[in-house]
Amino acid sequence: MADRVAACTACHGSQGRAGNDGYYPRIAGKPADYLYHQLLNFRDGRRQYAPMTWLLQTLPDDYLRDIATHFANQHPPYEMGPAPHLPPAVRQRGEQLVRQGDPGRGTPACIACHGSDLAGISPAIPGLLGLPRDYILAQLGAWQGRTRATPEPDCMAKVIAGVPPEDVAAVAAWLSAQPVPDDYRPREAPDTVLPLACHGVPQPVASPKEAP
Repeated sequence: MADRVAACTACHGSQGRAGNDGYYPRIAGKPADYLYHQLLNFRDGRRQYAPMTWLLQTLPDDYLRDIATHFANQHPPYEMGPAPHLPPAVRQRGEQLVRQGDPGRGTPACIACHGSDLAGISPAIPGLLGLPRDYILAQLGAWQGRTRATPEPDCMAKVIAGVPPEDVAAVAAWLSAQPVPDDYRPREAPDTVLPLACHGVPQPVASPKEAP
C-alpha cells in the first residue's frame, strides 16, 4: 500500500495530513465513501484537475476503494497555522450561514449535512474544519462554476447555486478560522435527516415541510 499511495502523499503529505503549501487538502481521516467518490469523480472527469485525472485514469474501482479506505484509517494530528483575522461582520455572517443557513434564500446550514460539530458523518459526508480558506473558497467556486460535480443528485451544486460571492467568502473564512478539536473524526449518525438528497449518501431526506 505504501507504494500504491506514494503519488498521493507526494502532494497530500505523509499519511495524507495535507501539503505544506496549503493547496493540497488533508485527506487523512475523511470518510471512506467520500474519498472513494472523489477519486471516481476525478477519474471520470466530474472534478477538473488534470494531474489527478492523469494519475487515476487507468485505475479500476476496487483499486480506488482500497486507497480510499487506507486514507480513511489514517488519523495523524492536525497541524494548524495561525487563525486568520476576520472582520466582525465577516465572522458573524460566516457563522450565521454555517449554523443557520439563509432561510430566505433556501440555503441550508452547513451543519445540517456536515454535523453540528462539522466533523462529517460516516460513511460519505466529510468534515469541514482544518482546511485552508483558499482551498474551501476554491471548492465552493468550483461547484458554482460546474468544474466540480458529482452524479445526480448533486446536493452541493444545489446548495451553493445563487449564493453571492461575499457569502461564499464569509463561509470559507469562518470555517478556516475554527480550531480543530482533539477528537475530530466523522460521526456515526445513520438517523441524520438531510435537507436534500445527495449522491452516495444513505441518510434519509427531510420532506419539504421538515427541511430547515
